[in-house]
Amino acid sequence: MALRNWLCWLLVVLVGLDLSVVRGLAQEAPAPKKLNLVIVEGDGAVNNIRQRVAREPIVEVRDENDRPLAGVVVVFTLPNQGAGASFPNGARMLTTVTDNAGRAVGRGLQPNNVAGRFEIRVTASFRGQSASATITQENALLAATGASAAGSGKLIAILAAVGGAAAAGVAVAASRGGGGAAPTPAPTVTVISPGTPTVGPPR
Repeated sequence: MALRNWLCWLLVVLVGLDLSVVRGLAQEAPAPKKLNLVIVEGDGAVNNIRQRVAREPIVEVRDENDRPLAGVVVVFTLPNQGAGASFPNGARMLTTVTDNAGRAVGRGLQPNNVAGRFEIRVTASFRGQSASATITQENALLAATGASAAGSGKLIAILAAVGGAAAAGVAVAASRGGGGAAPTPAPTVTVISPGTPTVGPPR
């Protein structure tokens, strides 16, 4: 303690720092006794392989008194094979630090083209304390939605109706064929084309 006070006075005399500032630098906050790693977002998310969109994981680090800790080193680790994802530049690991709210984000997460579940391992380290957690996500080939799906549904309905009408015509023709009558001719379709009207006396 005496040595610390002597160093504080030395900095005041030689550097000209304010005594309160020097004391604040010398009095370091005590290390937490425990780290609590809480998953905020990303667990259970389903990523769309077609759109190459993934839910970025977010975690929060708190001390034993449930207070957020800033400056905690957080590492996100992805699987090396199978269903999974990658961070920017194809990295399988991302190291970041928590902000003033104690939160860290696995930014730039992008799913690969393999469907299935995978795990993101998260570790936090701060002044000799550590904590870990696992975030589970899934890659899936999601079905098309919107106008394209609606259009496909209408086309299927039209084809089904046409097929049903054709089948009914064949059945009627077959039932009449047993009596020796001539088959019913196909209906004639008349096409009317627009032309130039003419006006004249009645004939």
